[in-house]
Amino acid sequence: MRSDEIKKGPFRAWHRSLLKAAGYSDEDLARPIIGIANSQNEIVPGHTNLDSITEAVKAGIWAAGGMPVEFPTIGVCDGIAMGHAGMRYPLASREHIADSVEIMTEAHRFDGLVLVPNCDKIVPGMLMAAVRMNIPAIVVSGGPMLAGRYKGKDIDVSYVGECQGSYAAGKMGLEELSKIEDSGCPTCGSCSGMFTANTMNCLTEAMGMALPGNGTIPAVYAARIRLAKQTGRQIVQLVEQNIRPLDIITMESLRNAIVVDVALGGSTNTVLHLPAIAYEAGMEIDLEIFNEISDKTPHLCNMSPAGPHHLQDLYEAGGVSAVMKELARKKLINTGVMTVGLKTVGQVIENACIERDDVIRTVDNPWHSTGGIAILAGNLAPEGAAVKRTAVAPEMWKHVGPARVFDLEEDAQKAIYSGAIKEGDVVVIRYEGPKGGPGMREMLIATSALVGMGLDKNVAIITDGRFSGATRGPAIGHISPEAAEGGPIALLQDGDIIEIDINAKKLEVHLSQEELEQRKLNWCPPKPKVEKGYLYHYSKLASSASKGAVFKK
Repeated sequence: MRSDEIKKGPFRAWHRSLLKAAGYSDEDLARPIIGIANSQNEIVPGHTNLDSITEAVKAGIWAAGGMPVEFPTIGVCDGIAMGHAGMRYPLASREHIADSVEIMTEAHRFDGLVLVPNCDKIVPGMLMAAVRMNIPAIVVSGGPMLAGRYKGKDIDVSYVGECQGSYAAGKMGLEELSKIEDSGCPTCGSCSGMFTANTMNCLTEAMGMALPGNGTIPAVYAARIRLAKQTGRQIVQLVEQNIRPLDIITMESLRNAIVVDVALGGSTNTVLHLPAIAYEAGMEIDLEIFNEISDKTPHLCNMSPAGPHHLQDLYEAGGVSAVMKELARKKLINTGVMTVGLKTVGQVIENACIERDDVIRTVDNPWHSTGGIAILAGNLAPEGAAVKRTAVAPEMWKHVGPARVFDLEEDAQKAIYSGAIKEGDVVVIRYEGPKGGPGMREMLIATSALVGMGLDKNVAIITDGRFSGATRGPAIGHISPEAAEGGPIALLQDGDIIEIDINAKKLEVHLSQEELEQRKLNWCPPKPKVEKGYLYHYSKLASSASKGAVFKK
């Protein structure tokens, strides 16, 4: 065992003495040492329950013959960071989380890892560390929040954001907005729609790195605690059999994850995170894979923000296993790949079934014949851009309109709330990419405001930043190359005509190549927004969004 390096033999008396000072006995040290990366904190609603999850994991590890050792990682709430300078940090935190898990694990020679994340960047950050180190590892998240209720309707945090837009447009009073605010997030857990956190937690199941139920069992259900105990027992088996992440995460399992992603109508942020995980595993996911898979994968679940259902509904309907079994009917799932449960995908989903066909549709009767994500390209996005097409009204799948250009998200927000954006406009928010932001901010406040003001069916937003999984409407992000690197989005001017064609997967500006080249000659990169601290270092190391915004080697 790796941990023998800190506990075995007469010349490790020094190490054992220190371990005993932490309360561990000789009997404890005879067991495999299992690190538990716990991202619990008291500000992120998805993380406030992680101590109870971790205690259950520990119970499972002790019962199975292991020695659990808990250590912390950071975790940022994208929702609380949204709409201000703090939003520069969540994506950047992903690399920090991966590094911190690696540091603790390698320094202390853990034999295995249980990863206890919940929200957006923590899940991929921990998975990146797991494949980088390639020691036995398994994920168990804190689970999704229950949907809120207001006047007999299920609501969530994205609805609260849309109501801010309704208030700004004079369609709603402050008293009603306050009641909705109090109702939108009723429990702990990751926000209840198919936003980034829940998408990534569902994909841990799809790629085989978590036990069934990890993505959908609500945070407040006892079944979540039982799953955590089972996860603790399972990691000891993985260590005993030396089953490692790179035995699980292969190109075939990553393709399974993309298939499930687009069938669920998941967040476009997976277009950043799955390539980043693949990168750490020594593989490459070209963005065109998302189009290839999405074009032949039916959209089976109409989850919030695009539709009426939430994660508790998906859990009742049979969860990720039921979705995968239905997709396997169309031979879209590779059922032979291994999972951390030491079963193949085929064995995991064998007894799954759809319990609510209003939530999980069949492949013969999908919500849409194609999947939820599309990668657009053209002279405005030579390296690609991403859109959650199933969250876009059909009338906006093709749109031509004049650019309204903003170099800062806050300026665009002010213009939207003040009524300065008119029907037909294409709002351009640039210098918000990985380098230019820095940190590639999400634009949920802006998109929610447009929805609440009733403009989501006639105004589009495009950006080199990104959008929350809670976004709906014609919101196109990840435009690459980004403005800070001199990409075409940096050359746009107010009034330039932008053409969006989601069916044709095209994003163009109606300018000649000669005009773009002339503008490029006159372009100068702006002064960096941040010149010190972690974000400064991040801006120097981060790659393009088209490459997953990973640190360059």
